[in-house]
Parts: sequence; C-alpha cells; structure tokens
Amino acid sequence: MAISLYAATVPSYLQILDAMSKLIDKAQTHCSEKSIDPNLLLQARLAEDMQPFVYQIKSVVVHSLGAIEGARKGVFSPDMSPAPQTFDALRTRVTQAMAALNATAASEVDGLVGRDMRFVYGEHQMAYTAEDFLLSFSVPNFYFHATTAYDILRWKGLPIGKRDYLGRPRIKP
Repeated sequence: MAISLYAATVPSYLQILDAMSKLIDKAQTHCSEKSIDPNLLLQARLAEDMQPFVYQIKSVVVHSLGAIEGARKGVFSPDMSPAPQTFDALRTRVTQAMAALNATAASEVDGLVGRDMRFVYGEHQMAYTAEDFLLSFSVPNFYFHATTAYDILRWKGLPIGKRDYLGRPRIKP
C-alpha cells in the first residue's frame, strides 16, 4: 500500500499544531491561576544555548506550513523574523497555520512529489526533492520543536502529559 505525501505530512502537522494550541492555552491558564509572570514561560529554555518556548512554537509553524510553502516555491530558507512574544500572538500564528493547512488540497501536496527544491541558509544550499525535504528535514524539525515546547512547559511545572503532546488523532469516521 502506497502512502501519499499529503497523508505523510499534513494530517500529522494538523494534529500536533492543534495540540500546541491547547498547550498554549494551558500555559496561559497556568500563569493566571498561579500568578506567574507569563514571560517566565514564554522565554523559558531547557538550556542556555537553546531557544525559548516562543521560538519553539514559531518553529513548529515554520516546519509545517512554512515547509509546504517552501516546497511550493521550490526553496526554503529559515524564518529569521522575531517569534511572537505573547500567548495570544502564538495562538494566532498556530491557528492561521492550521487554517492554511486545512485549506490545502491533498492533490496539491501530492503534486509536489519529484519537484526539485533547495534549502538555502546564507551561502549554504542543499538540493532536495520536495518529498525528501519534507520527510527528511522538515518533519524531524517539526517534531523536535514540538517536543521541546512540550518539554519546556513540563519542566516549568505544568500538569501535562503525553496525551497533551499527542493531541487528538485526525481519523476519518
């Protein structure tokens, strides 16, 4: 049985993006209920040389919707814009990504198979096919940043668990 590029990417992106949106809600509620300065969570890092929670959420969007957009254009470069700095702004970014992915036709993503594309970072370039880029570069990065965002919140004391990370699988009735 063959699996399509769309099926291998977009449903999982949507599942985890939805979970990240709910984690943002839980983080905001946690701050309100415990009288915690939101910046203590928003700017929290697992290690000094790692990026903060806000960057992790931004990167989940970059390696889902941004990756699909890069495959469409034939080139992907890291998003160097500042990360959203509030829970509301993060939630908006995730919600917008989900809306755009929900509006993306499976046939369009499947039509990217075999297309050449490049990863460009400054002078550094790597050649890929769209499917190799999505499956070997963006999907692993997507899960890395989602896991790191979850881990930051867990480390900071939020009462969350594996189900919060996994979210709700998107299965057809």
